[in-house]
Amino acid sequence: MAARYRRLRRWPVYAAAGIVAAAALLAGPGHLVGSGAEEDARTPGSVPAPGPLPTPAPTATGATPTSFPAFGAYLDYSWRGVVRTDRFSRWLGGAELRVGRTYLAGDLWSNIEGAPRFLDDWAKWRREKSNRIFVLNVPMMERNEEDVSDAEVRHLLRRGAAGAFDVHFRRLAERLVELRVPDTVLVLGWEMNGITYTHRCGPDPEAWKAYWNRIVGTMRSVPGQAFRFDFTPSRGRDAVPWTECYPGDDTVDIIGMDSYDQPRGMSFDEQVSEPYGLQKHVDFAKEHGKPISYPEWGLFRNGDNPEYMRRMLAWMDEHKPVYNTITDYCPHGVWQCGQNPRAAQVYRAVLYGRTGTVPPTALPVPTPVATAVPTPVPEPSPEPEPTPEPQTTPGCLSLNLGDWVEYLIGGEPCIRDDWRSDWWSFSW
Repeated sequence: MAARYRRLRRWPVYAAAGIVAAAALLAGPGHLVGSGAEEDARTPGSVPAPGPLPTPAPTATGATPTSFPAFGAYLDYSWRGVVRTDRFSRWLGGAELRVGRTYLAGDLWSNIEGAPRFLDDWAKWRREKSNRIFVLNVPMMERNEEDVSDAEVRHLLRRGAAGAFDVHFRRLAERLVELRVPDTVLVLGWEMNGITYTHRCGPDPEAWKAYWNRIVGTMRSVPGQAFRFDFTPSRGRDAVPWTECYPGDDTVDIIGMDSYDQPRGMSFDEQVSEPYGLQKHVDFAKEHGKPISYPEWGLFRNGDNPEYMRRMLAWMDEHKPVYNTITDYCPHGVWQCGQNPRAAQVYRAVLYGRTGTVPPTALPVPTPVATAVPTPVPEPSPEPEPTPEPQTTPGCLSLNLGDWVEYLIGGEPCIRDDWRSDWWSFSW
């Protein structure tokens, strides 16, 4: 599932000029425009509060308040996700959100290296409490969502396995160590068994595995690191069985799974028992002596499905992943998305006021790896690289003022496509 990078709130263009001018007079980077109670009431929390909530009943497996898995939510990739974490916790009656998760943009290598200041707020959030877990999805390729052909993916994977991209991952590792978050959980090359990403495994599983191992070895060679690497396919077979992409126990610390309520009409029991489904995930991890995780999960093709929500939460309480993070935007979410009120009520009732910690042994110690350089794989002739199409949000022509200005004004200005016929309309 691709991260949603576009902003939720957009400003009308005729107001943008005045706002940008005013932004220069603001106090500085710490000034979060629109971060008060008025935004709290306007965006997240659109699901009506269902009234007083009972204390959640113990699970069938006898989970106790000290053994609940760590959890959180993906609320936004930027600093907004950090701000919304506290609000999400308040919506859950002060429940302890120990997990913060975001993505590195996979458009350019410079962003995969960790663009300046992008990770600062997340790193600060992680450092505030020792029991928190920072999870970072890391693309293995630039142009990661640009429909690159299988032939070119194969060529790129073989180049990566031969060390062509080592420098980018070394810089990312150094950046995380500099930010004092050396124990970050890195979800490297997520959903590799599908067809969405350039970092997919299907075109050449052997080269993919060699490239994964090369990245892990490169990042672990940076002094001061204590990274955990999370191998996370999407649930089910998808384009290729995810077991064929598993790079080996020496370089994998956690075996994750992204699991949404899909396809249409599939019951939760079928999600458990399908080939390469939830049960296979648990069994495979046990066979390899690895803990599990659910970096992405949530509603999808089956709409507002309280039964799925109830069963998935119970599944995680039973199988004790190191962490889980629900994807909280439409159509997947329960807090920022008002179209799932029944599932939202279940989620809130189960997790309301929940605190507790994972047993100390749940988060694995990083596995040392050999420093041997993989044998280069012969490269096929590359196909011409496609010219990227400019991406804009439907209904708007993006002004692309940059993260710094958007950070100050609390949103991204845009020009409405229909301004000639409806120039006075607002777009939020």
